[in-house]
Amino acid sequence: MEDLVVKSTSIVHPRNIVNQSSDRVKKINLTPWDLLRLPFGYPQRGLFFHKPDDLDIDTIISKLKTSLSIALHHFYPLAGHLVKEVNEEEHTVSYFISCCDDGSGSGGVKFIHAAAKTLAISDLVKSGFVDGMLGSFFFPATGIKNYQGVSNPLLMVQVTGLKDGIFISYGYNSTVADGKSIWKFINAWSEICFKGSGSVPMDCFLKGWFLDCIRYPIRVPDPETEQPSNVASTTSNMIQEFVFRLTKENVLKLKAKANDEAVSKEDGEISSFQAVLGHIWRSRVKHGDMSREEETHCRVPIDMRQRLKPKLKEDCFGNLVHTGTVTFKVGDMLEHGLGWLAQRINTMVRSQTDDNIKAFGEKWVKNGEIPVSVCATLLVSSCPRFNVYGNDFGWGKPIGLRSGPPHSNGKLVVIQGVEEGGLEFQACFPSQVVVKLLGDGEFLEYVDVAS
Repeated sequence: MEDLVVKSTSIVHPRNIVNQSSDRVKKINLTPWDLLRLPFGYPQRGLFFHKPDDLDIDTIISKLKTSLSIALHHFYPLAGHLVKEVNEEEHTVSYFISCCDDGSGSGGVKFIHAAAKTLAISDLVKSGFVDGMLGSFFFPATGIKNYQGVSNPLLMVQVTGLKDGIFISYGYNSTVADGKSIWKFINAWSEICFKGSGSVPMDCFLKGWFLDCIRYPIRVPDPETEQPSNVASTTSNMIQEFVFRLTKENVLKLKAKANDEAVSKEDGEISSFQAVLGHIWRSRVKHGDMSREEETHCRVPIDMRQRLKPKLKEDCFGNLVHTGTVTFKVGDMLEHGLGWLAQRINTMVRSQTDDNIKAFGEKWVKNGEIPVSVCATLLVSSCPRFNVYGNDFGWGKPIGLRSGPPHSNGKLVVIQGVEEGGLEFQACFPSQVVVKLLGDGEFLEYVDVAS
């Protein structure tokens, strides 16, 4: 892309490496949750900001790199590196994260400074639709799989100067952190950049709490050699990414509708988020030209910090997300209303208990299979509780967020609403489905396509 110029690329290390506390974790073994994510791409997010009038781009880059180094001193696993060990006698491999960043080049965060001075924010985000070049050129980790963290940094950052703003994007290895942890890091980084310091205590945990009776590291088939050689992919001209929002008022209307329609009250109240997911999923299926006997799946990330026994701290750092799946036949879903569907999402979420998760982990360790792909009609990522719009690096809060590739069919990124209590989504659906959704009065009764 001629409009995008890479000005510099560097590696940022944690400040005060030599004086790091001796009680810091040096090695983090990967749990089943981590290993399951090895074949998937680095999650990527980016924030749009208005360009500050009183700061030039070189000053901004300097402040960002300095504050990043300070933040990494607290969130040091992000500056570590993934280590792969080959067990030749078993034809398996094992992985761990080394947090010993000694400045030898094996750790640190990749920092890219780029410029696209002829492009405005409006050129990249038009009428609710996401321009393809935003994903292709403005994110730093496109195409990198988690298992490739062996030869790539665990965190990569790109700062792109635009005609009328700044786009700060990042990609991270999801074996080292989940969405909650990475946004806690971004929150801390922005606070340090703005104020020069920050209250950023981190509870860096050992993985022994999870399946402590098994032997670490867990040995698994090599995800690199297990990758299928011929996988059908959805081409970019067959799918469309678009952004839509729900106001707080419409979120509450859907919640009330779902709870009124629910047949049983035994599983407790349906949450706002579960009701909204039910509305989106049902609308997506209705326009998907699927047969009534075909199965439809919704995969939802579930934070396990407070579900495990003993409970972990809310701000515990790492990847502590389990993915729950709800599956129905298309005919069954369409025969029922929102309350029936949202209630079943609620039941699935409530079933993610300490006993069930540990049983899943023990069974998985015995089989040791890593999926080469995940298919779902709706593949939900992120969480509306993440503090997205509170990140102020010193030149104002974000005016928008976009998610980067991979452009997977069914992907639904959840974003905190600009308005408190509202929700925003970046969806990636087949183009013909998007066209039908934008003409569906029932869907648009609660949803506004972003402008």
